[in-house]
Amino acid sequence: MTLLILWDVDHTLIENAGVSKLIYAAAFETLTGRPPRLAAPTEGRTDPGIMRAFYQLHGLAMPPWERVERALAQAGARHADLLKAKGSVLPGAVAVLTLLGERSGVVQSTLTGNIRANALVKLSAFGLDTLLDLNLGAYGSDGERRAELVGVARRRFADARGREPDRTVLVGDTPRDVEAALSGGAEILAVASGIHSPADLHAAGAGKILDDLTDSARVLTALGLDG
Repeated sequence: MTLLILWDVDHTLIENAGVSKLIYAAAFETLTGRPPRLAAPTEGRTDPGIMRAFYQLHGLAMPPWERVERALAQAGARHADLLKAKGSVLPGAVAVLTLLGERSGVVQSTLTGNIRANALVKLSAFGLDTLLDLNLGAYGSDGERRAELVGVARRRFADARGREPDRTVLVGDTPRDVEAALSGGAEILAVASGIHSPADLHAAGAGKILDDLTDSARVLTALGLDG
């Protein structure tokens, strides 16, 4: 039995302390030559969706994605030190990732709306990149619809391991994570560590919901790994 756990990044594993919005603003300014008037709409969207909505808020058409992704990666790299200074790992994340990494048959990666380059910036800022197999993950650079990313991760797992995982669980903090898991054919473990309450996550369809990751035993139980 192989379990593939796909972790969301922002507000599930780390707190970015507003640095994400600074990255989107910096990329926007690089591409348009002027700072944005409004903040980027995020809340569980993928980077392509965030930037498309960001441009629409300003009455502009988004340029080709290749240019946008390059600007985002450059902005992410420029803000790495600020993220380290202002951001933090969420309580319990390191302990849970480490404990799960010791479990036979458990493989951990990411499913995040961040482009891969910026997911790596965020995870490596706090040493989490070494606890995950990032080659098996799915990222905003892989598609605009978050639900599509579940299939991307499962295919990468199958290509690397020769078979699909027996179970796939997405761990995330937003209703969009819940929707992505359920429509993408994965199980969902919702964590109310972002702006969404347990009631919000339940209304979105999550059956298993934790307040945070601080109780490793409860996380394992919720993943069906107790015992």
